[in-house]
Amino acid sequence: MAGPRPDTAKVSVLGVRHHGPGSARAVRAALAELEPDIVLIEGPPEADAITSLVGGLQPPVALLVHLAETPKAGTVRSREGWGFWPFASFSPEWAALVHAHGNGVPVRFCDLPAAHTLAERIARAEAAERAPEQEPEAADQTPKETPNVRADPLGMLAEAAGYDDAERWWDDVVEQRGDGEPSPFPAIADAMAAVRADSGPETGRDALREAYMRRTLRSVLREGYQRVAVVCGAWHAPALRDLADYRIKDDTALLRGLPKVRTTATWVPWTHGRLAAAGGYGAGVRAPGWYHHLFTAPDLPVHRWLTEAARILRQEGQPVSSSHVIEGVRLAESLAVLRGRPLAGIDEVSEAVTAVLCEGERTRAALVHGRMAVGERLGSVPPDTPMVPLQRDLVAAQRRLRLKPEAFERDLDLDLRKDGQRERSVLLHRLRVLGVEWGVPRASGGGARGTFRESWRLCWDPDMDVALIEAAPWGTTVASAATARAVESAADAELPALTALTEQCLFAELGGALPEVLARLTDRAATDSDITHLMSALPPLARAARYGDVRGTDGARLRTVARRLLARVCVGLAPAVRGLDDDAAAVFTRAIDSTHHAAGLLGEGTGDWTEALEALARRENVPGRIAGRANRILADAGRTGPEELRARLGLAMSPGTEPTRAAAWLEGFLQGSGLVLVHDERLLELVDTWLLGLSEDRFTAVLPLLRRTFGAFGGPERQEIGEAVTRADGGPAAPSRTRRPIDTGRAAPAVAAVTALLDRSGG
Repeated sequence: MAGPRPDTAKVSVLGVRHHGPGSARAVRAALAELEPDIVLIEGPPEADAITSLVGGLQPPVALLVHLAETPKAGTVRSREGWGFWPFASFSPEWAALVHAHGNGVPVRFCDLPAAHTLAERIARAEAAERAPEQEPEAADQTPKETPNVRADPLGMLAEAAGYDDAERWWDDVVEQRGDGEPSPFPAIADAMAAVRADSGPETGRDALREAYMRRTLRSVLREGYQRVAVVCGAWHAPALRDLADYRIKDDTALLRGLPKVRTTATWVPWTHGRLAAAGGYGAGVRAPGWYHHLFTAPDLPVHRWLTEAARILRQEGQPVSSSHVIEGVRLAESLAVLRGRPLAGIDEVSEAVTAVLCEGERTRAALVHGRMAVGERLGSVPPDTPMVPLQRDLVAAQRRLRLKPEAFERDLDLDLRKDGQRERSVLLHRLRVLGVEWGVPRASGGGARGTFRESWRLCWDPDMDVALIEAAPWGTTVASAATARAVESAADAELPALTALTEQCLFAELGGALPEVLARLTDRAATDSDITHLMSALPPLARAARYGDVRGTDGARLRTVARRLLARVCVGLAPAVRGLDDDAAAVFTRAIDSTHHAAGLLGEGTGDWTEALEALARRENVPGRIAGRANRILADAGRTGPEELRARLGLAMSPGTEPTRAAAWLEGFLQGSGLVLVHDERLLELVDTWLLGLSEDRFTAVLPLLRRTFGAFGGPERQEIGEAVTRADGGPAAPSRTRRPIDTGRAAPAVAAVTALLDRSGG
């Protein structure tokens, strides 16, 4: 037997577009007129317990719902066990929250709980992980959910109104409405009801969502509230307005037996950039900066927008006058009239900026569009917002060290000799150990990594709050969590990863983790026989030994382990290079450079490395690129004299040597700098003689290698080499020398080509 029919006359359903300034303005006006006793908002009801914090929030913010028990990082539950519901200042849901909070009106969220949503998402991901392990026959028998194909309501309504763009139609009809205009919500509900009538009954997840919304609404009506306002997506408005058309038992049957997980909710800062990329509720916002401007500008939004664009261009040194702004406003408004729009939109003002303020230069216009259309900003939450202890510790550290999280990229240079700046460095390194990449080290012109200076690029992303929650099981503070994470990472790490982790532990001052990591490193170093592993492991370990001195850490044990690694590299170097092809030789050459630098950092006791290079340089079965590189390193170190070097180069360039090997030898020798040819004319003459002696076929074969070699040099360096060649040939720079005879036969094709080009150009 059906219960009493609900009194839907008490209910006002406000169907909106999520993150729409016109919708938000209309919701604000409607609630002020309705003066409801309670407000229901589409969103997970887990947020009900933290709506009291609204007064301290600065949008954009997001509701973050995650599993109550933090799962182990890297598992399906850690990847899928959380969800964001963002709010901007121009979101109608935010307008409803602000109204309820400011007027002391109860507010509840009425959408399907995130506990069910996350449980479904986790189950689906776990099933996908198991799928490859199933037999094909079993996989074929798995029932597949029929997708819920929904008609595009905005597209249908826009087409009926004569628009070919649904977004533009909605903007014109709703989002660009001003204050004082009639409420659009009755018409929106009627229009959506007509579209839904043609698309059939709702199915799938949206059917569950609407059933739960109706359950919440019925519960509120039974509690005796006289005036109820519901703010929901426009598509759902008829399903709540026409409450009597849906039976309670049908909704109950739909919601019975849904999977569920334990969850907790909090507020976190959000950004306009994230809103633009993939906004909440599945509705991304193409230009959140424009929407924020429409919502906050008291009047003349087009005039104010173009004035701000002119200010930005002037800051960048661009000549923009007030007449540009006046003409830009005229163009934007004229375009709106021609296109039948009530107000110029983002397309019109963007065209006005490009055509008038930037005089058609799109590169200048892109500067304004990129900054203003997104209008990047980072919200904030009050200190009493629910957080895991790890988050609270980070917030306290940020305040103590005056490191404010910002959505913009900014550079930070630190002098590690100053305690406050060293503590900033330690915090950023510890966060990196935890997988929170708030700061990323960058190259600095003021000093290399491992000295008293560090350079960082900082940018806070809302996903970092999720990373902190995932890291919560490792500890309640950043220091303790990073220590535990480093020890756990060391358990199964390969040798190169262990040496990198050792370096991280020193940078992050994780003294509690370092003994365990070093013990693992010593064990791995003793058993790993892969020479490439040993070579890639050595540089970070050598840097760590040196950096430990900067940090006040005893690097003696690090140096001992590093020198043992270097000794094993020296023994295995020659056998490891045998039979390498060109690509593998290129990789190995870079490894030799890194190892040589590491040997220099280790200081005394590295003579074995130099001897290993000398043995490599003299061997005949070594790939040309590696042999050339070894000889260059020895020459730069003063271990190979000029005469010996010329003899080896002459042997490599001799007629009996395959040209491709000779070119590879030359590439390895000149890698990084070709100025050695400028300062040693005899070396240059050897290379020049070798090139002139090649046949046409052989020269063609080695030309790509030569281009790759000399193309890697900078323009000034190539110019100096060219001038050196001119001097060697007795050119104008060296008139006293005898000019080489010119082979007119070989030069004839080039002369003919140049003559033809000059004739065509009129020269």
